[in-house]
Amino acid sequence: MKETNKLKKANIENLISLWKTVSMPFDSYYKTSEFEYCEINGSEWPNKLWLNQELTQETINLVKIKLATLPTNMSLAIWGINNKNALKILEQNGFKVKFEQVGMALKPAGLFATKKDLSIELVTTNFNAKIWSDLFKKSFGYTISSETVIKTVDTIDYYIAYHNNKPIGTAIIHKTENVMGVHSVGIPPEMRRRGYAEQIMKLLINLSNESGNKFITLQASDMGKNLYLKLGFEEQFMMKNYVLQQPI
Repeated sequence: MKETNKLKKANIENLISLWKTVSMPFDSYYKTSEFEYCEINGSEWPNKLWLNQELTQETINLVKIKLATLPTNMSLAIWGINNKNALKILEQNGFKVKFEQVGMALKPAGLFATKKDLSIELVTTNFNAKIWSDLFKKSFGYTISSETVIKTVDTIDYYIAYHNNKPIGTAIIHKTENVMGVHSVGIPPEMRRRGYAEQIMKLLINLSNESGNKFITLQASDMGKNLYLKLGFEEQFMMKNYVLQQPI
């Protein structure tokens, strides 16, 4: 149980570290005694706020005051809370679940066989940053600008997946201690149901193995969860992303 809680914490810390790291070149990471948040002007990501103390009415009051000054696409990330009273506080204060994710982790046990006609390549140039950004927008429906990518390639690994030299998907890798966090594995709608996501994940798991990482973590959408279970990932916690509903 102790190791499970430690790995859960490592998963969350990897995600928070990613948000902080991408915000640093833009001077867009902020911290108070009650919460922290990242907000890049003109960007749709990460734009996250998260609590660093217990969820109470007093804390939510402060969060609401801050959100009133921030972009409307800012979301509040809450993970692992099963307390009905805490969830009731969010509902009573006008917060609505925007989307949910499942925190998952894997301890790699070996290398996967992969197809030779599919590869992943690290983004290092403005040209490839634009390709990555365009693919991401098609895959997820919102924007991580090529400017954001190119400003953070020294600290975050952005990958483009290619099938027979055609770009077909995206991924982000962010490492913290002995954990490799996998983020933003995306395939445009017209290219889905061809096994690309599974092949990309196998390549990333192999990469993690070869790099000596002890664990791989991620946050899965409902659409992707079964794939990760198939690859050996285990569920850790539920993460809910809330938005504050605007008064009519």
